[in-house]
Amino acid sequence: QVQLVESGGGLVQPGGSLRLSCAASRRSVSINAMAWYRQAPGKQRELVAVITSGGNTNYADSVKGRFTISRDNAKNTVYLQMNSLKPEDTAVYYCNVEYRSSTSGAYIPGSWGQGTQVTVSS
Repeated sequence: QVQLVESGGGLVQPGGSLRLSCAASRRSVSINAMAWYRQAPGKQRELVAVITSGGNTNYADSVKGRFTISRDNAKNTVYLQMNSLKPEDTAVYYCNVEYRSSTSGAYIPGSWGQGTQVTVSS
């Protein structure tokens, strides 16, 4: 199983920036898509951004033009650069990946990590 560890969250003022990182626990694993999600208090977890192994990206409408997802395949790490942050971006941010199972050969999701808290407030 692939474990995920997120970092980089914190308290930032509206209009500020943060860069989140997420590393997969196993380097020697084939990873397809990598994605960031977030969950605000009292709300369901939502997809924020996704990046394929080929580098194609897709974003939630609410973050387009402000957030940028990227990845380092050598490190099996995914990043989320967040600019022009708004109070409504406040949430716990999680990442997840699709990786190739060594037993079945199918692509399956990793295990959710603890997430990293992002708070946007003045």
